[in-house]
Amino acid sequence: MKAKKSLGQNFLIDENIINNIVEQINANEDDLIIEIGPGRGAITKKLIDKKSYYIGYELDNELIPILKKFENNKTIIKNQDFLTSDLITDINNVNYNKLFIVGNLPYYITTPIIEHIVNSKIKFEKLVIMVQKEVADRFMASCGTKNYSYMTLYLKYYFDVFKVCDVSKFCFNPVPKVESSVLSFSIRKNRPRVDEKLYFDFLKECFKQKRKTLKNNVGNIRFKMIKKVLISHGILENVRAEEISEELFIKLFNELNKSN
Repeated sequence: MKAKKSLGQNFLIDENIINNIVEQINANEDDLIIEIGPGRGAITKKLIDKKSYYIGYELDNELIPILKKFENNKTIIKNQDFLTSDLITDINNVNYNKLFIVGNLPYYITTPIIEHIVNSKIKFEKLVIMVQKEVADRFMASCGTKNYSYMTLYLKYYFDVFKVCDVSKFCFNPVPKVESSVLSFSIRKNRPRVDEKLYFDFLKECFKQKRKTLKNNVGNIRFKMIKKVLISHGILENVRAEEISEELFIKLFNELNKSN
């Protein structure tokens, strides 16, 4: 079947990469695997071999007859947009032990998919996804680098992330214009205790315009409230958000809340 550009479809065809992804999902018969966008089932058939419970979300109507062949008493294929799914209800219908999530994501909705998983507040053992390499570099960027961003800190707050492998564009049909990476996420333990909404609003404000200084982004009044914290860490007034670590952002945020 032809891939649909409108759905961002690029089907993974490289067996080595497929096996590498499946090996990350160390599920057993009592566990549940969710697959986002199973497509033509290249990864699906190997996941089902694990004999775990399985739920696949596929938006493309034309692929459903192919995927329905995998259905059994532990395997469900949903012809549904993952972004509109009620994950809590779906997984509560399954008596499982651990939850694993896997997907070769359409690149244009990578961030909304991750946010949907976060906002659903489900607990999972591991999330393994294929993303555009450029996006993976932003997700895993170190403080002080050009790729360090709001999204880096958003993901760092919730997850421990590591790169499984990079993937050549020639591992797909059709061949995309970009290279890819496979990332593995596990839920971070002992994350900072903050008001999440206010904290992320603060981070968005700090990274509003990356070429501008932190002072310009947050404004003079708010900058005065946090200036002493920066000075205590030997940081100059012309600092940019990309030069500030998560630990220091938490301190700045707490200082603002104390002032309010």
